[in-house]
Amino acid sequence: MYEHAVVPPEWVAERFDSVRIVDVRDAWEFDGIGHVPGAVTIPFAEFRSESGDDGMLPGADAWASLLSAVGITRDDGIVAYDDTHGVFAARFLVTAELYGHSPDRLHLLDGDFSAWNRAYETTTDAPTPSESSYAVGKPENSPMVDYDTIRAALEDPGAAIVDTREAWEFAEGHLPGAVNLDWRELVDDETRGLKPPAALSERLGEAGLAPDTRVLLYCNTARRISHTYVVLRSLGYDDVGFYEGSLTEWVERGGPVEGSGVGETGEADD
Repeated sequence: MYEHAVVPPEWVAERFDSVRIVDVRDAWEFDGIGHVPGAVTIPFAEFRSESGDDGMLPGADAWASLLSAVGITRDDGIVAYDDTHGVFAARFLVTAELYGHSPDRLHLLDGDFSAWNRAYETTTDAPTPSESSYAVGKPENSPMVDYDTIRAALEDPGAAIVDTREAWEFAEGHLPGAVNLDWRELVDDETRGLKPPAALSERLGEAGLAPDTRVLLYCNTARRISHTYVVLRSLGYDDVGFYEGSLTEWVERGGPVEGSGVGETGEADD
C-alpha cells in the first residue's frame, strides 16, 4: 500500500513546508481562477506527447525540464490536483513514478481543486520558484507493462484485465475477457473525491477484484487508468500493471478485440 497516495485538503494544509504542490489545469485557470497557495503550474498538455518515450509519455528530457523549471527535485514530496475529479493529476503522478520519483512521495488531492476551494483560501499570486536540476531515474518496481505482457495475460486465469472506459466504449470493443470498471464509478460526483471505502470495496468486488488480484489496466491512451491505478494502490493493491500503450497500441498491433463494433476479423471497425 502507498500510504497517503490520496490525501484530503487538510493533510496538504498541514504540510505546506514539506511538499511541492502542482496544479495541472490550464494556465488561464491557474492565473485567472486562482490556485492553492504555493502551487506551481504544469498544465496537462505539457506532459503528454505522442513523440515521447512510450505511449503518451513526454520523454525523459522533457519531463526533467518541466520539473526543473518549477524547482522540483527527486527528493520532494509532490501533491497534484486538477478540477476534473483527479484524473489529470493522477496522470501527472503516474508519469512521475514512471520516471523514477518515489511513489511514497506522490500524493493526489482528494476532491480536486474544488475540495480545497471549499475549505481554504486560494490565490492568484504567481510563485517564483528557483530552478532546480531534476534527475530522471528508473523506478525500483515499474508498474508499466507492454503488449506482450497483456497478450500473455489473456490466457492467465489469475489475471484481471480491467477496462476503465465508459460502458458504451467497452460494449463497442474491448480486450477478450476484460471487465469494465469505469474510473468514474470510484468517484463521488457531489464531493468530486473518492467514494467511501465500503462503497469502493463493494464496486471492486463486483468487478472480481481484491487486493491480492493481479490487475492489468487499460483505457484508450492511458489517461483514465492513471486515476484507477492511484486508487488501487492507495487501497493496498500491490500487483497493478499499467498498460501505457492501452487500446490504441493494442489495435495498431492487431491484438484481438471483441464487442459490438468489431467485425468478423476480430478487429475494431473504424
